[in-house]
Amino acid sequence: MDETRNHWWWRPGWHTGRSFYTWHILVEDQPAIHEFAQQLQPELEATGALGPIPLEWLHMTMQGIGFTNEVSDDTLNAIAAAVTERVASIGPVTVTLGPPVVDPEGVNLPVRPTEVVDTIRRAVRAGIADIWGADRVPESEDGFVPHVSLAYSHTSGASLTPIREILARHAITIPAVLTRASLIDINRDNGMYRWTLVRRASFAATT
Repeated sequence: MDETRNHWWWRPGWHTGRSFYTWHILVEDQPAIHEFAQQLQPELEATGALGPIPLEWLHMTMQGIGFTNEVSDDTLNAIAAAVTERVASIGPVTVTLGPPVVDPEGVNLPVRPTEVVDTIRRAVRAGIADIWGADRVPESEDGFVPHVSLAYSHTSGASLTPIREILARHAITIPAVLTRASLIDINRDNGMYRWTLVRRASFAATT
């Protein structure tokens, strides 16, 4: 497909006012990513097909748990504790992001090596399974492609060619060290993902 597709279609189960518990890696502590986004996003917005993601909402999607009205507080606390224990021995994870790429629903920075991010995600899934059992862990273990989105398509049918031309002028990679995952309560009302932080889980156990 060589055209944009509106990212903001309603996924199954989602509707206005509903939110979701999920584990993401937030990048509020990664100034190099923010600096790159600030440089690139105005050009993306000028295409008329893309909506840049505000810096405070930049993130790497990781692993969902469930809609907030379907997960009790006790279960959420137990999952948070189990995941925290599971990821504590991973240690800081060194990755690179980029160069930026476009797909029909937006522009993102691929995260490599994918294997080290898979290690984090498997640990998160194992923590959920500790409480719920492996058969109740949502989402597939396969097909995960780690990335940090910079802009989402808000229209369908626009050519991807001018977007690719912009990205060719910004073909750099950004080093980063990941140190924690975040459990968040995320909402997508008003055409943007926003969340409240529930808990952080460090990849390095404290002594």
